[in-house]
Amino acid sequence: MSQHTLFAALRAGFPADLDGIAIETVDGPGAPLHYTWRDLDHASARIANLLDSLDLPPASRVAVQVEKSVEALMLYLGVLRAGHVFLPLNTAYQAGEIEYFLGNAEPAVVVCSPQNFTWVSRLAFQCGSSHVYTLGDNRSGTLLDRASFHLDSHTPAQPAEDDLTAILYTSGTTGRSKGAMLTQRNLLSNAQTLKAYWGWQAGDVLIHALPIFHVHGLFVAIHGALLNGSKMIWLNKFDPKAVLAKLPEATVFMGVPTLYVRLLGEAGLNKEACRHMRLFISGSAPLLIETFQLWQQRTGHTILERYGMSETVMLTSNPYRAEDGERRGGTVGFPLPGVGLRVLDDAGQPMPAGEIGGIQVKGPNVFKGYWRMPEKTAEEFTADGWFKTGDVGKVDAAGYVNIVGRSKDLVISGGYNVYPAEIEGYLNDLPGVAESAVIGVPHPDFGEAVVAVVVARPGEAPDAAALIAAMKGQIAAFKVPKKVFVVTELPRNTMGKVQKNLLREQHKGLFVAG
Repeated sequence: MSQHTLFAALRAGFPADLDGIAIETVDGPGAPLHYTWRDLDHASARIANLLDSLDLPPASRVAVQVEKSVEALMLYLGVLRAGHVFLPLNTAYQAGEIEYFLGNAEPAVVVCSPQNFTWVSRLAFQCGSSHVYTLGDNRSGTLLDRASFHLDSHTPAQPAEDDLTAILYTSGTTGRSKGAMLTQRNLLSNAQTLKAYWGWQAGDVLIHALPIFHVHGLFVAIHGALLNGSKMIWLNKFDPKAVLAKLPEATVFMGVPTLYVRLLGEAGLNKEACRHMRLFISGSAPLLIETFQLWQQRTGHTILERYGMSETVMLTSNPYRAEDGERRGGTVGFPLPGVGLRVLDDAGQPMPAGEIGGIQVKGPNVFKGYWRMPEKTAEEFTADGWFKTGDVGKVDAAGYVNIVGRSKDLVISGGYNVYPAEIEGYLNDLPGVAESAVIGVPHPDFGEAVVAVVVARPGEAPDAAALIAAMKGQIAAFKVPKKVFVVTELPRNTMGKVQKNLLREQHKGLFVAG
């Protein structure tokens, strides 16, 4: 079997002993359950044979909105094996959103949770889908029932390296979500690069506690483990106590910053608990420097922070090996091998080291474009082929990349550019502040006014006026928030990113009527 396809490469990573444990579940019905490599091979073959039996057009979309389970992973492998296009959908999406995705992607097959079958199937058939199956997180559903009648051996499809393999819909904080088209080459090249860069080795065991409808949990974590033939300890839902109990059996953990904060809340997190761990990786949202430092103190490990996005999979990473440099908190490290990264001003001129500008990238991991949006695709690429990430950042003299924020989060107040991440850095250092989010809201005089939403440390009650006064002595007046609100928590999406669009909507009438 040629290894130029993603499935072939993942399958080639399986160990020779197919009866060894590939996945051990920690939670969910019947846990712990043990799945062998042979189980993964046979189940993905049955699902691929089921898809083949439907006589679908080549590269048909298979839309999947199900709860996390090992069977959902088997479905992903089955779609890859059959040569179709995997389209994972966030389990939080509701009917209005699902109707848009199904109408836009026109999947031939839809797989949903059993409890949602009535309304999802109605939408799917309206959008022209021919087949709707169910898959529960308790090994139930019509998908597995139908697949069980098919053979457990299958000759994998042989897509070309530029063939579409997955569509990931972006979060759509401004306007409708866009479907990022990822190819065989995008996903396979990135998986192979990360395997080498992060030092995956024989005997590694991954704790998998992330959702699998997203780049981080599906492509980065799962591809890494499968490509390396590594066992996964599988949690359908993140539970800090369960993770803590399993750390002595594992070597690699990948999480979003929120998961690290919750683990730090466990008294049992210490160097002894982490004695067998090789690597802790964080991404999907900025990691506070305080969390980075506290994790070092408590565990003796330095978290490796990296940077990627739906359109590109992973772009940069702090070094794994000490000889390549230190892991610097507050940065996302260096561009990965084969990835080009540059920082330009609004006029398209390169920015000197340490100066803030728009981040553009190029490489085999960069997506093919947005599904059925040729104009939007053309708009997001430069004439010389670089992708405009929409992120704002800088590269220091040593080459470390620092993300300052999204260009759409930039606040222009009185004609001056204000970068929220800079203000958040100052706020987070003030007494009583656990974390903060800075936004811009409409203002009759300044165009936009800077507003800060602050989460207090447990047992403390920072005074909004005092925080504003403290900032006036540290930063330029135009950067100082006009208003500060103290709240118990910030709104976040399922990957832990602060939803600033919700904060902007909440406070949009603060200085203007209507």
